[in-house]
Amino acid sequence: MRMDKLLANMGFGTRKDVKKLMKSGSVHVNGDVVKEGKLHVDTDQDMVTVYGEIVKYKPFIYLMLNKPQGVISATEDAQHETVIDLLLFEHEMYEPFPVGRLDKDTEGLLLITNDGQFLHSLMSPKKHVTKTYVATVRGEVTNTDIDLFKQGVTLDDGYVTKPADLFIQKQGDVSEIELTITEGKYHQVKRMFEAVDKKVLTLKRTKIGKLTLDPELELGTYRELTEAEVDLLLPK
Repeated sequence: MRMDKLLANMGFGTRKDVKKLMKSGSVHVNGDVVKEGKLHVDTDQDMVTVYGEIVKYKPFIYLMLNKPQGVISATEDAQHETVIDLLLFEHEMYEPFPVGRLDKDTEGLLLITNDGQFLHSLMSPKKHVTKTYVATVRGEVTNTDIDLFKQGVTLDDGYVTKPADLFIQKQGDVSEIELTITEGKYHQVKRMFEAVDKKVLTLKRTKIGKLTLDPELELGTYRELTEAEVDLLLPK
């Protein structure tokens, strides 16, 4: 790996910051001063230090993002802002990708990583990883809807959804609900309510598996997952 990319990935700043750091003579590889960012190092064999402190390379990052409306779940797009555009350079350098997707007008918990195996483990239909949403719905959601969702509803293309757990938080002309599903068909939550003649007005994902969205994360902000949170998603 290039020296400048390694340092940027490890949080030492932008390319400009890293270049300045290296020119200062503060970066050593196996005890030798290194000032050229293009130098390649072996992250398993070479010892890299900055100001005398050993830099331990981590190959993967795991991020929790509170996705706002208007941002799309993609790595790049010519017309719209993407979730990757929200990342700092030190994380963007890992070339990560979103785990699954949230619709453009849907908010809430989105995971971002560069670990393909992690993504597969969460997205594989065989894993049945749950996803929980809260929503406001036009129309009165009733116990009948709870029973229908538990059985599985037929979407507009004829697909019958897997059983889902629907909880009513507030009934009325505009209802507030919580819904947990184990699959992720296109616009699934919206289409499930359309199947029972109701319309989703707002939608937010709050939980994936046992991982809950950090309530302190404001819309558009993110943080790295802790080791315990990664383990929560992928128990060892």
